[in-house]
Amino acid sequence: MENELKLVLGSMVTLSLATSAMIVVPFLQLRHEPAPAELKPYTSQELRGRQAYQAHACIACHSQQPSTTGAGVLDASRGWGRASVAGDYFYDDPPLLGSMRTGPDLFNIGARQPSQDWHLGHLFQPRAYTPGSNMPAYRFLFEIKTADQVTEGDKVVHLPPGTVGEAQAVVARQEALDLVAYLLSLNRTYPVSSAGLPAAPAPSGSDARQKEPS
Repeated sequence: MENELKLVLGSMVTLSLATSAMIVVPFLQLRHEPAPAELKPYTSQELRGRQAYQAHACIACHSQQPSTTGAGVLDASRGWGRASVAGDYFYDDPPLLGSMRTGPDLFNIGARQPSQDWHLGHLFQPRAYTPGSNMPAYRFLFEIKTADQVTEGDKVVHLPPGTVGEAQAVVARQEALDLVAYLLSLNRTYPVSSAGLPAAPAPSGSDARQKEPS
């Protein structure tokens, strides 16, 4: 009984120390971290898109925290930008950091791939843009119509030839437009001073825009 009590007390002390070191102390250090001057609050559409991002479990395959350390290829050399700092997540409640990278990090996806049409088409059929991608197709976020069914307010997605039938038109539903608006808002290429990190310019060139990995 005495040994069991020692085991329980030791476990509680260890858990308390770990909680303090990993949660309490960082919170006390960073709770007053200001937002970078160039970071803007999310619009109502972007917030709806953020909810869709969470609802469709995008966080299960994508992170939003590039770093300057780690095994393998450094994130900066991938064109993912500088390491993130606490202020980058000022308007995120909660921050969608993620813990898996089945797909690429999305912290700066709005800078790497600024095309709304690309994102919409990629959501509809990822493999039409990145052969071999294991990302699921989110076709339920779209409506397939015939040419005569398209109305003036419809957002028709421009897809690579052969993705759908010649007489078909893919129209983005509002949820798809909201989700893409959120993805385009993920642009953290402004300069920061926290931890002495340098600013990283937004990736440029047709390769970054046309060959975003999935």
